[in-house]
Amino acid sequence: MPTGVAIRDPRQQLFDAAERVLLRAGPNALTSRAVTTEAGVAKGVLHRHFTDFDAFLAGLVEDRARAVEARAGALVAAAGTGDLVENLTAGLTDLFSPVAVAMVALITSRDGLRARLRAAGHAGIPVLSHGVRMVTAYLESERAAGRIAATADADMLAFMLIGSAHMHFTSGDGGPETIRELVSTTVVMAA
Repeated sequence: MPTGVAIRDPRQQLFDAAERVLLRAGPNALTSRAVTTEAGVAKGVLHRHFTDFDAFLAGLVEDRARAVEARAGALVAAAGTGDLVENLTAGLTDLFSPVAVAMVALITSRDGLRARLRAAGHAGIPVLSHGVRMVTAYLESERAAGRIAATADADMLAFMLIGSAHMHFTSGDGGPETIRELVSTTVVMAA
Protein backbone atom coordinates (compact mmCIF):
# COMPACT_ATOMS: atom_id res chain seq x y z
CA MET A 1 0.00 0.00 0.00
CA PRO A 2 1.33 3.46 -0.81
CA THR A 3 2.13 5.68 2.13
CA GLY A 4 1.72 9.39 2.40
CA VAL A 5 -1.39 9.44 0.19
CA ALA A 6 -4.12 11.63 1.64
CA ILE A 7 -7.48 9.95 2.16
CA ARG A 8 -10.46 12.32 1.96
CA ASP A 9 -12.73 10.74 4.56
CA PRO A 10 -11.01 7.65 5.94
CA ARG A 11 -13.78 6.75 8.39
CA GLN A 12 -16.44 6.80 5.67
CA GLN A 13 -14.17 4.94 3.26
CA LEU A 14 -13.64 2.23 5.88
CA PHE A 15 -17.37 2.08 6.75
CA ASP A 16 -18.31 1.72 3.08
CA ALA A 17 -15.71 -1.02 2.62
CA ALA A 18 -17.02 -2.85 5.70
CA GLU A 19 -20.54 -2.77 4.27
CA ARG A 20 -19.32 -4.27 1.00
CA VAL A 21 -17.50 -7.08 2.82
CA LEU A 22 -20.52 -7.66 5.07
CA LEU A 23 -22.92 -7.88 2.13
CA ARG A 24 -20.64 -10.03 0.02
CA ALA A 25 -19.33 -12.48 2.62
CA GLY A 26 -21.32 -12.06 5.87
CA PRO A 27 -20.41 -11.08 9.42
CA ASN A 28 -17.80 -13.81 9.94
CA ALA A 29 -15.71 -12.47 7.07
CA LEU A 30 -15.61 -8.97 8.55
CA THR A 31 -12.05 -8.54 9.83
CA SER A 32 -9.81 -5.50 10.00
CA ARG A 33 -7.67 -6.98 7.21
CA ALA A 34 -10.72 -7.60 4.99
CA VAL A 35 -11.97 -4.04 5.56
CA THR A 36 -8.65 -2.33 4.90
CA THR A 37 -7.99 -4.50 1.85
CA GLU A 38 -11.46 -3.67 0.50
CA ALA A 39 -10.89 0.02 1.21
CA GLY A 40 -7.48 -0.07 -0.46
CA VAL A 41 -5.69 1.37 2.57
CA ALA A 42 -3.01 0.19 4.97
CA LYS A 43 -4.22 -1.63 8.08
CA GLY A 44 -2.79 1.16 10.21
CA VAL A 45 -5.40 3.58 8.84
CA LEU A 46 -8.16 1.74 10.69
CA HIS A 47 -6.18 1.69 13.93
CA ARG A 48 -5.29 5.36 13.60
CA HIS A 49 -9.00 6.25 13.74
CA PHE A 50 -10.33 3.52 16.09
CA THR A 51 -8.87 2.02 19.25
CA ASP A 52 -9.68 -1.53 18.13
CA PHE A 53 -11.85 -3.43 15.67
CA ASP A 54 -14.89 -3.55 17.99
CA ALA A 55 -14.66 0.25 18.30
CA PHE A 56 -14.64 0.42 14.49
CA LEU A 57 -17.67 -1.87 14.26
CA ALA A 58 -19.50 0.15 16.94
CA GLY A 59 -18.77 3.30 14.94
CA LEU A 60 -20.12 1.62 11.80
CA VAL A 61 -23.34 0.57 13.56
CA GLU A 62 -23.81 4.01 15.13
CA ASP A 63 -23.23 5.70 11.76
CA ARG A 64 -25.85 3.52 10.10
CA ALA A 65 -28.27 3.97 13.04
CA ARG A 66 -28.02 7.75 12.56
CA ALA A 67 -29.21 7.21 8.99
CA VAL A 68 -32.34 5.52 10.39
CA GLU A 69 -32.92 8.52 12.64
CA ALA A 70 -32.69 10.81 9.60
CA ARG A 71 -35.28 8.71 7.73
CA ALA A 72 -37.55 8.80 10.78
CA GLY A 73 -38.04 12.52 10.34
CA ALA A 74 -39.27 12.02 6.78
CA LEU A 75 -41.71 9.29 7.83
CA VAL A 76 -43.13 11.34 10.70
CA ALA A 77 -43.48 14.32 8.35
CA ALA A 78 -45.69 12.13 6.13
CA ALA A 79 -48.16 11.50 8.98
CA GLY A 80 -51.63 12.72 8.15
CA THR A 81 -50.89 12.71 4.42
CA GLY A 82 -51.11 10.04 1.77
CA ASP A 83 -52.05 6.46 2.50
CA LEU A 84 -51.02 5.26 5.96
CA VAL A 85 -50.35 1.70 4.77
CA GLU A 86 -48.22 2.94 1.88
CA ASN A 87 -46.29 5.32 4.15
CA LEU A 88 -45.45 2.52 6.59
CA THR A 89 -44.70 0.02 3.82
CA ALA A 90 -42.23 2.44 2.25
CA GLY A 91 -40.69 3.24 5.64
CA LEU A 92 -40.20 -0.41 6.54
CA THR A 93 -38.91 -1.37 3.11
CA ASP A 94 -36.42 1.48 3.30
CA LEU A 95 -35.42 0.56 6.86
CA PHE A 96 -34.74 -3.08 6.04
CA SER A 97 -32.23 -2.52 3.28
CA PRO A 98 -29.79 -5.38 2.71
CA VAL A 99 -27.18 -3.44 4.70
CA ALA A 100 -29.52 -3.02 7.69
CA VAL A 101 -30.42 -6.72 7.70
CA ALA A 102 -26.72 -7.63 7.51
CA MET A 103 -25.97 -5.11 10.28
CA VAL A 104 -28.42 -6.86 12.61
CA ALA A 105 -26.72 -10.18 11.84
CA LEU A 106 -23.35 -8.58 12.60
CA ILE A 107 -24.53 -7.21 15.95
CA THR A 108 -26.05 -10.50 17.05
CA SER A 109 -22.96 -12.49 16.03
CA ARG A 110 -20.33 -10.48 17.94
CA ASP A 111 -20.38 -10.40 21.72
CA GLY A 112 -17.69 -7.70 21.92
CA LEU A 113 -19.64 -5.43 19.61
CA ARG A 114 -22.87 -5.85 21.60
CA ALA A 115 -20.97 -5.11 24.82
CA ARG A 116 -19.44 -1.99 23.25
CA LEU A 117 -22.83 -0.78 22.03
CA ARG A 118 -24.45 -1.39 25.43
CA ALA A 119 -21.59 0.52 27.11
CA ALA A 120 -22.28 3.41 24.73
CA GLY A 121 -25.92 3.48 25.91
CA HIS A 122 -27.62 1.56 23.11
CA ALA A 123 -30.51 -0.52 24.36
CA GLY A 124 -31.53 -3.55 22.36
CA ILE A 125 -30.16 -3.98 18.87
CA PRO A 126 -29.40 -0.69 17.12
CA VAL A 127 -31.10 -0.41 13.74
CA LEU A 128 -34.04 -2.49 15.06
CA SER A 129 -34.49 -0.33 18.15
CA HIS A 130 -34.11 2.82 16.02
CA GLY A 131 -36.72 1.37 13.67
CA VAL A 132 -39.11 0.81 16.59
CA ARG A 133 -38.69 4.45 17.64
CA MET A 134 -39.25 5.58 14.05
CA VAL A 135 -42.47 3.58 13.63
CA THR A 136 -43.71 4.54 17.12
CA ALA A 137 -43.23 8.24 16.37
CA TYR A 138 -45.03 7.87 13.05
CA LEU A 139 -47.96 5.97 14.60
CA GLU A 140 -48.24 8.49 17.43
CA SER A 141 -48.43 11.26 14.83
CA GLU A 142 -51.10 9.33 12.91
CA ARG A 143 -53.00 8.78 16.16
CA ALA A 144 -52.83 12.53 16.87
CA ALA A 145 -54.15 13.15 13.34
CA GLY A 146 -57.07 10.81 14.05
CA ARG A 147 -56.09 8.27 11.40
CA ILE A 148 -55.72 5.43 13.90
CA ALA A 149 -57.66 4.81 17.09
CA ALA A 150 -56.88 6.99 20.08
CA THR A 151 -56.52 3.79 22.10
CA ALA A 152 -53.98 2.22 19.71
CA ASP A 153 -50.74 1.29 21.49
CA ALA A 154 -48.13 2.78 19.13
CA ASP A 155 -45.21 1.14 20.94
CA MET A 156 -46.72 -2.35 20.76
CA LEU A 157 -47.72 -1.92 17.12
CA ALA A 158 -44.19 -0.71 16.29
CA PHE A 159 -42.60 -3.74 17.97
CA MET A 160 -44.96 -6.02 16.07
CA LEU A 161 -44.20 -4.36 12.74
CA ILE A 162 -40.44 -4.25 13.21
CA GLY A 163 -40.22 -7.83 14.46
CA SER A 164 -42.45 -9.21 11.74
CA ALA A 165 -40.79 -7.19 8.97
CA HIS A 166 -37.36 -8.28 10.18
CA MET A 167 -38.44 -11.93 10.04
CA HIS A 168 -39.77 -11.47 6.52
CA PHE A 169 -36.66 -9.67 5.26
CA THR A 170 -34.25 -12.21 6.79
CA SER A 171 -36.21 -15.10 5.31
CA GLY A 172 -36.06 -13.57 1.85
CA ASP A 173 -39.83 -13.02 1.84
CA GLY A 174 -39.70 -9.29 2.54
CA GLY A 175 -40.84 -7.82 -0.74
CA PRO A 176 -43.11 -4.79 -0.79
CA GLU A 177 -46.29 -6.87 -1.23
CA THR A 178 -45.52 -9.00 1.83
CA ILE A 179 -44.72 -5.93 3.89
CA ARG A 180 -47.83 -4.12 2.63
CA GLU A 181 -49.94 -7.11 3.75
CA LEU A 182 -48.22 -7.12 7.14
CA VAL A 183 -48.80 -3.39 7.58
CA SER A 184 -52.45 -3.66 6.43
CA THR A 185 -53.13 -6.40 8.99
CA THR A 186 -51.50 -4.39 11.76
CA VAL A 187 -53.31 -1.17 10.84
CA VAL A 188 -56.63 -3.02 11.02
CA MET A 189 -55.76 -3.81 14.66
CA ALA A 190 -55.12 -0.10 15.25
CA ALA A 191 -58.45 1.04 13.79
